[in-house]
Amino acid sequence: MPLLANIFNPEAMIIVLVVVLVLFGGSKIPELMKGLGSGMREFKKGMNEDEPRAPSEDREAVERRIREEVEAEMRNRK
Repeated sequence: MPLLANIFNPEAMIIVLVVVLVLFGGSKIPELMKGLGSGMREFKKGMNEDEPRAPSEDREAVERRIREEVEAEMRNRK
């Protein structure tokens, strides 16, 4: 556990940043950060959605509806 506690000290953070710089190079880091930022933005957007949810169906009704859709698709393929 002490290793995890020490990973956030300034020396460890500098080492991590140097390793990332060596592995990915200076030109790739902005692309990685942009991707990380857009991913976090999408995640927050999904967490904060205020869309009303569809009324919950019971399990049997959901299974019946899915079974009917699959059977209809199978009939259309024949």
